[in-house]
Amino acid sequence: MAEKSITLRSGEGIVPLRLMDFDRIFDRMREIHDMIARRAFELFEEGGRIFGRDLDNWLRAESELLHPVDISMEETDEGLRVEAEVPGFKPEELEVSVEPRRLTITGKREAAKEEKKKGKTIYSERRAEQIMRVIDLPVEVSTENITATLKDGVLEFTLPKAVPAKKIAIEKIAA
Repeated sequence: MAEKSITLRSGEGIVPLRLMDFDRIFDRMREIHDMIARRAFELFEEGGRIFGRDLDNWLRAESELLHPVDISMEETDEGLRVEAEVPGFKPEELEVSVEPRRLTITGKREAAKEEKKKGKTIYSERRAEQIMRVIDLPVEVSTENITATLKDGVLEFTLPKAVPAKKIAIEKIAA
C-alpha cells in the first residue's frame, strides 16, 4: 500500500498530511523496540548483570531513546563545534566522554518536593530524569584540548580535528 496524502485546513492555512501504510508503521515500531531492547541489555551489563532491574533498565532505555538530546553540529577547518540542549541540568549532573569518532553525553538529576503541615508530611514527590546521547562524529577528533561550556541550558563543545597520520620514508642503508 503506497503513501496517501490528504490535506487538513487549520486556522493558519492548509497543512498537508501523509499517511503511511500499516506495514511501514509496524516495521518502524519493531525497529524502535529492538533499539530499546539493545540499550536495556547494555544497561543490564553495565549494572553488573544484576537481576530484578529489568523494568528500570527498560524505562531508562526508553527515556534515552525516545527523548533524545537535541544537537547541532558544525564542521570547521580546525574541528567540530557541537551544541547540545540540556535544559535544567547543572555541570555536575552531566558527564561527557570523547573518543576519536564518538561523543557521549549523559546526565542525571533528581528532584524532591515535600509539603508539611503541622510537622506531618501531606505531600511528597520524587522525580529523576536521565538523558543520554551518543553522537557518531563525521571526522576523527583529538581527545586533547577539548572545551565544553554550559550556558542557558546549552552545552557547547569545541573538538579539534585529529592530526592525520604521516607516512615516513624509510632510507636504505648500504651494508
